Amino acid sequence: MQEQNQYTEDNIRSLDWKEHIRMRPGMYIGKLGDGSSPDDGIYILLKETIDNCIDEFVMGAGKVIEVTIKDKLVTVRDYGRGIPLGKVVDVVSKMNTGGKYDSKAFKKSVGLNGVGTKAVNALSNYFRVESVRDNQQKAAEFSAGNLTIEEDIIESTKRRGTKVSFVADETIFKNYKYRNEYIIKMLKNYCYLNTGLTIYYNGEKYYSDNGLKDLLEEAIHEDDMVYPIIHLLGDDIEIALTHSKSQYSEEYHSFVNGQNTTQGGTHLGAFREAIVKTIKEFYNKPFEASDIRKSIVSAISIKVEEPVFESQTKTKLGSTEIGPKGPSVRTFV
Repeated sequence: MQEQNQYTEDNIRSLDWKEHIRMRPGMYIGKLGDGSSPDDGIYILLKETIDNCIDEFVMGAGKVIEVTIKDKLVTVRDYGRGIPLGKVVDVVSKMNTGGKYDSKAFKKSVGLNGVGTKAVNALSNYFRVESVRDNQQKAAEFSAGNLTIEEDIIESTKRRGTKVSFVADETIFKNYKYRNEYIIKMLKNYCYLNTGLTIYYNGEKYYSDNGLKDLLEEAIHEDDMVYPIIHLLGDDIEIALTHSKSQYSEEYHSFVNGQNTTQGGTHLGAFREAIVKTIKEFYNKPFEASDIRKSIVSAISIKVEEPVFESQTKTKLGSTEIGPKGPSVRTFV
């Protein structure tokens, strides 16, 4: 008689943080891919790294971010406040460690889960973090999440801020290659959503004066607009919209806390509903919703406290409320 599979204490394992990320990378960064699609893991690693710099910018620290990619080595440098030197190693290698839990400091930040840079670290065969503040510098290097070099704190004349370099692990991301068009689109979105921010990518400068209006001007040619772009800016909400003469379908660019929610979510649903409601009420006519929205080209960005996304990659907003004391997302939009 066949012996039954034994299920004993020996079968129960606890993975440490890096083993878990390396064994189940999809939980943290969506899909792996080789860089041929804009939602492939290597771009999520880049995005997670930049998100921390954006959070510094949002807090009023550091107006410039420098991104360089040479072959497979990615370097991201900001001029924010710099990670507190005593915590440089912990912040990139201890799960549930970060500055985003104290939500006074980061009320409407994107990287709320304290996972971002740890995932980058665990999924890179080379990872280096450097922090400069108060004329001192602290740096550490890792491989696959394991600390390989921890440098002592030294005096430094460099400008304050944080610099992260990494090479994504080729045993996990097979034959990958960064594609410029995806990176440039991502960086431009960061600039549209953060007017006043300058990003240099391999020496090229990206900057936006008019936020989502600039995004739409790039998405649709002036000759193709039925009317000039309507651009509305409020506390925690920005909207740009027009209708196209030539395209039939609806086109939306939606964002939450600077995060491109490619799959929409509660805010986009509310926006689509609000457009129809506004037009119907204004003209007092029972227009069909699909007729009102046909050929629309628009963008919406909202800021939500403690947003709930439907996955770690944050492509779809699940929050129904704007904040602990705020109205519902639907009412707000």
